[in-house]
Amino acid sequence: MYALLHGSNFLIAVGLAVGIGGVPAAHAQSKSLIYVINQIEVTDQTGFKVYADRQEELIKKHGGRFIVRGGSVIAMEGKAPKRVTEYVFEDTEHFKAWQNEPEQKELSSIRDKASKFNSFAVEGLAQ
Repeated sequence: MYALLHGSNFLIAVGLAVGIGGVPAAHAQSKSLIYVINQIEVTDQTGFKVYADRQEELIKKHGGRFIVRGGSVIAMEGKAPKRVTEYVFEDTEHFKAWQNEPEQKELSSIRDKASKFNSFAVEGLAQ
């Protein structure tokens, strides 16, 4: 009986070790999504449209996709922004490639002349 119980404990210990050891490897293989969230007050519709159209092309070029694009905003706590956009990239590499596009400097200048803009990126849950 001791040998059988001892053998079962061994199998449980091996299973736990493999399971625990497998978690970091599985986690390392999964990629975190990167969400870009923008709070916008448009001050020049024409200029902002130029920015938005060109920025959309860059986002798509780097595998990003819009999740929210200017729908109505409902304040729950505090003051709601006038407009919100949100897009997602499949990982940090795609996000950084989009962020480091040479065209971004010019687009930022167009955006800043046509709006008041807050922007930040958030790492999301692994895919």
